[in-house]
Amino acid sequence: MNMLFLFLFYSTSILFLCLILLFSILTLTTFIGQSIGNPKYPPVKATFFNQLINFTTLFHYLTQIAKTNPTFRILAPKKSKIYTTDTQNVQHILKTNFHNYSKGKFNHDTIVDLFGEGIFAVDGDKWKHQRKLASLEFSTRVHRDFSCNVFRRNAVKLVRVVSGFSNAGLVFDIQDKLMKCTLDSIFEVGFGVELNCLERSSKEANIFMKAFDDSNASVFRRYLDPFWKIKRVLNFGSEASLKKNVKIIDDFVHSLIKTKKELLSVQKDFEDKEDILTRFLLESKKDPSNMTDQYLRDIILNFMIAGKDTSANTLSWFFYMLCKNPLIQEKVTQEVINVTSTHESQVNLDEFVTNITDATLDRMHYLHATLTETLRLYPAVPMSGRTAEEEDILPDGYTVNKGETVYYLSYAMARMPYIWGDHAQQFIPQRWLKHGIFQPQSSFKFISFHGGPRICLGKHFAYRQMKIVSMVLLRFFRFKLANETNNVTYRTMFTLHINKGLSLYAIPRCDVSEVK
Repeated sequence: MNMLFLFLFYSTSILFLCLILLFSILTLTTFIGQSIGNPKYPPVKATFFNQLINFTTLFHYLTQIAKTNPTFRILAPKKSKIYTTDTQNVQHILKTNFHNYSKGKFNHDTIVDLFGEGIFAVDGDKWKHQRKLASLEFSTRVHRDFSCNVFRRNAVKLVRVVSGFSNAGLVFDIQDKLMKCTLDSIFEVGFGVELNCLERSSKEANIFMKAFDDSNASVFRRYLDPFWKIKRVLNFGSEASLKKNVKIIDDFVHSLIKTKKELLSVQKDFEDKEDILTRFLLESKKDPSNMTDQYLRDIILNFMIAGKDTSANTLSWFFYMLCKNPLIQEKVTQEVINVTSTHESQVNLDEFVTNITDATLDRMHYLHATLTETLRLYPAVPMSGRTAEEEDILPDGYTVNKGETVYYLSYAMARMPYIWGDHAQQFIPQRWLKHGIFQPQSSFKFISFHGGPRICLGKHFAYRQMKIVSMVLLRFFRFKLANETNNVTYRTMFTLHINKGLSLYAIPRCDVSEVK
């Protein structure tokens, strides 16, 4: 008994001493050689310890610092990270001095397990190659028409699903339904495969979606976890979970690639109906040694997060803001009714959706402004960064060392009075309108779609999808929060998900018995 006690005592003591030693090493490497107080560099306002403590509200935490320090540093072991909300700095990094800023090795190594060699993770020739092929697809009239047809069909399915909850007076998670709707759309438009997980509630698709979202959060946390590489080697904790989730993702996507190859092998006229995946599959025949199935997997996941998460997240926050601002919800709905000339108490769903044309979408100025205001306050990607290839001086005068990463804070920028005025934190769609016509802002002030050479290719794709889905839902339903007292916030990850979903009631606006 005494021997067991002594063993436990010494083991605990050794573990405690190791932890103290480890903490001391982390503290020393965080503060030593960081030029703290040197006016040449941005002021130090926190360390990665502070970020870990405030992880669940990280974007709020960074916003509070940025209110008094538009550019600042946060210390991490052996390096510091620069954060900025200065619009001139953002333009400098993304456009003016674009060639000096890349994703960088640190960022690539951090996200490679999930994003691989896809367009969001790479620089140079790989980025140029993927962007060129994708831009060819996004720029065609065939793609525009086909994507709008897909959006309309899936919007009809979504209304039918929501009608089921509405008729029964049940609460439902609109974020979950929007995620499935946009997943169906991106798989059909981007990859030429129909999942139909919105209506069929595919178990396989649900497992894939959860694995992808959890992986998204796990990889993002790596930026603040100095031990993640050790945990990956030991297959321990969050890294063990990430490995399992990536395996689920890989199996799902490789099955998709196999299915697509089989379809193309028997399809004679695929060149007239090619989607993004088809373009890359055709390209892989020219260079099979480099464009492997693993590379195609990386491409699919990168375009999937762009096509699914950004639109679904924005629409989720959009409906949240409409529920918090019922007068704005009614104003958007009235514009839908007026532009579509559907003042009747009974409206046929299929006819209504069919009549949503490009011309109709172009007339929806207040809806466009409301979606854009949602994107301003709740950007799909709340923060992003670039790494300096050589030492540089930012427009505000601060020095960036070679290899240092500068993060621009989209979420925080929306809340800065020195960018958006005294009412920056308020939801005001009118700020985007002049005489009732939508007025765009600088892409380095409104940074939701990024700017410069890497500006989002799918911007118009996203707006078309979001407009069609929101028009159809608002014409047939009025939405109300299931619980007005619940604190709705985000899940800290690469994309701005609503944490634990958004529970709503849908109240019919017209005779939903006409929905067939």
